[in-house]
Amino acid sequence: MTVGVALDASGAPNQVDATVRLAQEAAAAGLRSAWFGQTFGADSPQLAAIVGREVPGLQVGTSAIPVFGRHPLLVSSQAQTAQAATHGRYHLGLALGTKLLTETGFGLPFERPIARLREFLTALRQLTENGTADFHGELLTASTPIPARVPGAEAGVPVLVAAMGPQALRVSGELADGILPYLAGPRALAEHIVPTLTAAAEAAGRPAPRIVALVHGVVTDDVDAVRARATERLAFYEQIPSYARVIELSGGRRAADVAAIENEKAVEAEVRRYRDAGATEVVFSGTDIAGEADRRRTWALLGELAD
Repeated sequence: MTVGVALDASGAPNQVDATVRLAQEAAAAGLRSAWFGQTFGADSPQLAAIVGREVPGLQVGTSAIPVFGRHPLLVSSQAQTAQAATHGRYHLGLALGTKLLTETGFGLPFERPIARLREFLTALRQLTENGTADFHGELLTASTPIPARVPGAEAGVPVLVAAMGPQALRVSGELADGILPYLAGPRALAEHIVPTLTAAAEAAGRPAPRIVALVHGVVTDDVDAVRARATERLAFYEQIPSYARVIELSGGRRAADVAAIENEKAVEAEVRRYRDAGATEVVFSGTDIAGEADRRRTWALLGELAD
């Protein structure tokens, strides 16, 4: 069971330096991977490349880059460069994004997201696997009059999608290497997400997909106070239909209902529940919510669970 952690040092005086220090600590604790979100701040593939160079052996990934406002040619260049920098330890995560951030930030209409995801993945796979593309879709064009291969990244780049809805899961099963569901509890994984994804991959003749479950959680003795803090921090996701749906399918009402905020024994049991539900990897996020001591306590436990 591969176990990793999402790193967020955006509040530090120097985000890159602080992220490297956190990644070194994560590796020392026995964690296998470090993941980086993408908003309007730090460039996550570049951050992953730096961490991968500074912390040999640690797998690094982005979770996840929205396809709106990006182009497959540029994302391919970023991903291949990170893959060459880390000698094969980089994992690219993509996402549909949200209507609010897409339309407010980029001034783009959040229209036909599934069609855009399909076209983006189709063009991107050509680029990362062959170093060339000749794709002309309804929404995207990606063509390479000159080669787009980055030497050192010939083995390609694993592509994962932050997919949870049926349509996104079917596209991901057909065209991606796996998924990065967030706030999707074990019940939603086992009963809805894994079966739909696996069936799509099988129908497309692709290998069994990876399911990298992102879990918001921390080991703490102050459970009630930390859960209240998580309820406030995660409330944003309840406004997004895809997250609201998967929270409900997980048996929760609020986003914090699917967070793993408990003592060591309970958090360990929750990690195993994700494994039993079909997760191939578990990545904890929000481990800083209860302070430094509980973060280190959480990482120590997760490091013991990693294999």
